[in-house]
Amino acid sequence: MPQYMLLLYAPDADEAGRAERWAEMPLWTEVTDSLREAGLLVANAPLHGVETATTVRVRGDETELTDGPFAVTKEILAGFYILECTGLDEALTHAARLPTARYGSVEVRPIAGAGELPATGPVAGSSEPRPADTDP
Repeated sequence: MPQYMLLLYAPDADEAGRAERWAEMPLWTEVTDSLREAGLLVANAPLHGVETATTVRVRGDETELTDGPFAVTKEILAGFYILECTGLDEALTHAARLPTARYGSVEVRPIAGAGELPATGPVAGSSEPRPADTDP
């Protein structure tokens, strides 16, 4: 069954806003438990605040590390779910059940399976081709 990643974006909130969101925990628990019971939930987790992020860029031979997210936006990536669904429509139905959809957004993307990746190609930093059964 295809897997979908649901990326949860929410506006950054002050202490009162965070308390309001934590008050929704029973709803989160209800949705998460129902996904687990239906056999759809693969993984889910909240993320630490954006202030804990480090962005890595490699340009030429230089590795650049920047504290914080790559882009400054009004919404931050707050967490994720990975679901096994029969298709995109089912994944979208469940995304709409998540509380974040009411005050932020939920981005739904199919996860590429190993069979969808190119079977050959050079291994990074090498001119040798990658064997078909290895991860990039």
